[in-house]
Amino acid sequence: MADMKLVVVGAAGRMGQALIRAITAVDGAALAGAVERAGAPEIGRDAGELAGLGALGVPIADDAEAAFAGADGVLDFTAPAASVEFAERAAEAGIVHIVGTTGCTPEQERQIAAAADRCAIVKSGNMSLGVNLLGVLVEQAARALEAADWDIEVLEMHHKHKVDAPSGTAYLLGEAAARGRGIDLETESVRVRDGQTGPRPSGAIGFATLRGGSVVGEHSVVIAGEGESIELMHRALDRSIFARGAVKAALWARGRPPGLYSMLDVLGLT
Repeated sequence: MADMKLVVVGAAGRMGQALIRAITAVDGAALAGAVERAGAPEIGRDAGELAGLGALGVPIADDAEAAFAGADGVLDFTAPAASVEFAERAAEAGIVHIVGTTGCTPEQERQIAAAADRCAIVKSGNMSLGVNLLGVLVEQAARALEAADWDIEVLEMHHKHKVDAPSGTAYLLGEAAARGRGIDLETESVRVRDGQTGPRPSGAIGFATLRGGSVVGEHSVVIAGEGESIELMHRALDRSIFARGAVKAALWARGRPPGLYSMLDVLGLT
């Protein structure tokens, strides 16, 4: 089978450049296009040179529709509104859409899910193998330990430039804990603590957010009981783990029927 032709949107950003490098490093994948917003100073530059690889003969462009027309898939770690638009364009083109964007509103999630009626979309708050395995462990632990006796807290830290909080990965882990307990995360979680909050609600899943420096991503799930606690942790040392996971997801989704998939599907962990 010919290499899968992939387009990177948000190609000039740190994650976009990591995706370009990952595509060139993974067998079966080829860079077919690189897209940035209209007016971006990188328009016209060679995507490979921008990513530190040397010339690849793929200039950065601002026409997503044209790029998608000649591709098999798109890798998207942009912003919620942009991802909704790219989902629609991918559906129109009938190509795979890999979405690593976080911070989507419920309505934006519904719009992306609607586009998945017409193309294969893999969407995840985190594309790494380690985090998704961590989610499975968190779900198992939450199911095994009684909510009345064990409190669950999700702690995350990212670099100072991250704009959404809690992170998509923190939500992924919180959702895993909620599944294990059979509860609704939206109604049974605590996102903010300030002032006289009173005692901790029994059974709720708590979130704590830290931001600073250049931290790629650190996530801990603390399960605290009387006289003992368990901590499950993942530390990302390099953005390449997310980029490799996204390329793996694209190759897995090639030829799949339309639908909304997750990294658990890709990794066979469902």
